[in-house]
Amino acid sequence: MTSRFTRAAAAGAALAVSAGAFAACSSDPETTPDDVITIFVPQGDDADFDTNAFTKVLEEKFDVDLQFETTTWDGTAAAEKRQISLASGDYPDAYMLIPWVDQFSSEELVKLGGQGVIVQLDDLIGEDTPNLTAAFEKEPGFKELATSPDGKIWGIPAWNDCFHCSYPSKLWMNSDWLDTLGLQQPTTPEELRTVLEAFKTQDPNGNGQADEIPLSAAGGSTLLSYLMNPFVYTPEMYANAEAANPATLGAVNGQVTLQPTRDEWRDAIAYVASLYEDGLIDEGAFTQNGEALSAKGNSADGVILGSVAIMHPWFVDAASDEERYEQYDAVAPLTGPNGSDATYAGGGAGAAPGATFVITNRSSEAKQKKLMQILDFMVSYEGHLQAEFGVEGVNWEPAGEGDVALDESLEPTFELLTLPEGEGLNNSWGPIGQFFSDAEFRNSQVTATDVYTPEGYERRLFEATKLYEGHESAELFPYWEVGVTGETATELATLQTNVENFVTQASAEFVTGVRDIDSDDDWNEFQQNLTDLGAERYVEIYQEAWDASR
Repeated sequence: MTSRFTRAAAAGAALAVSAGAFAACSSDPETTPDDVITIFVPQGDDADFDTNAFTKVLEEKFDVDLQFETTTWDGTAAAEKRQISLASGDYPDAYMLIPWVDQFSSEELVKLGGQGVIVQLDDLIGEDTPNLTAAFEKEPGFKELATSPDGKIWGIPAWNDCFHCSYPSKLWMNSDWLDTLGLQQPTTPEELRTVLEAFKTQDPNGNGQADEIPLSAAGGSTLLSYLMNPFVYTPEMYANAEAANPATLGAVNGQVTLQPTRDEWRDAIAYVASLYEDGLIDEGAFTQNGEALSAKGNSADGVILGSVAIMHPWFVDAASDEERYEQYDAVAPLTGPNGSDATYAGGGAGAAPGATFVITNRSSEAKQKKLMQILDFMVSYEGHLQAEFGVEGVNWEPAGEGDVALDESLEPTFELLTLPEGEGLNNSWGPIGQFFSDAEFRNSQVTATDVYTPEGYERRLFEATKLYEGHESAELFPYWEVGVTGETATELATLQTNVENFVTQASAEFVTGVRDIDSDDDWNEFQQNLTDLGAERYVEIYQEAWDASR
């Protein structure tokens, strides 16, 4: 897993070169026969799309030969390969992507559509796509998300109504350590400081060594968001496509506001910096990737992590150390001068503007129709189960008597099966098949009631997220409702990449002491940097677009 800060910079670089890449696209590429469909896909380490069980289902059901151009799940590599594929002119009939790896942004869709590289889908959606049409009617936000700023549908996004993803900035704390030291979960920033100091100095793991890490993270974005929200509303500086969303913006009394220009933001960073200076935050919190964090979470020397700011507690491997895995519980949002706001990722929870599915002009009319039928099948209940999870009776089975749904108010529908290691891995397309995971689909899944078992993991996340639900900030800026088109959109893309990536970098520098948050000179320089990068115009564009949308 790549550092979120590193990935943000790489994504920005990819966006910066995208305009030139698109310009090189051929408007009349060669194609393949109508019964051969080529698709660009990210392919996981355990998958082989050529021999995949779901690939075989589609080929038989739709009488086609599917051929694949693949990339990895690494966001940087995937973005680069996608750009190269488009720029070559020899691109496939369709792209099917993963939102959190590398999907098309709204700006990319409008640009590619205007160049004729991708096909407008509006006229292909209707009687031949009953499941997609029904999904649009069931969740109007899904259709809104699929509609580009120019009012056209150039691609289909993944609608993933993921409850735990909706509140990404969580803190997971070692409850055993709290019990050992006679402490309670903190409720305020200062109480958190007290707990972290105790973790650092009072040997809660009992090995007689000062090896405890009070607070850690991977990439730092969740850490900042969780710690800063008690002082000022702070969206998590990480989204499905890093730097593609305005993560630094808030809405104050109807005015779009760049949060890092506010005194409250300075107070928030100063608090985080003071924790870091006192050795209460892991030195690697802003630079380490997920693999490095997992190494600490699963340290052979024993339990060394006191708390971790992360969406969910994957940093401990339940299979290798069940006792350690059970020690971490979520901590509710802290209450500070700004109240107890939590970061809410709106706009369809785990969905993001743009598209994971597009059809290119390489595709004939017959293939366009076939691709839409394939997509429509993947949106259906039956197709979704096979696409995302695999084979019935092997990877999943229908709910049985006595089963309990994740949301206990719903009738249980299906249960995922645990297979021996290495089995059943090439039976599905995984997240590529996740086009319509609404709340009913996700939350009717059978889930074990013991949240500390692997089978109860989704319930663990569900129940933990209840602590954050209802703490949405009044300053949340609904960027997903705002559309910008034409030359202004091109201007905005550059401004957004520059401003968002700079704030991400500068935030880490303030916390780690590279910049001094207590120095007026450093603070003023930071503000001037923002101005030089076009922050005022950045805010102005979003304000005008937001006003026009209301």
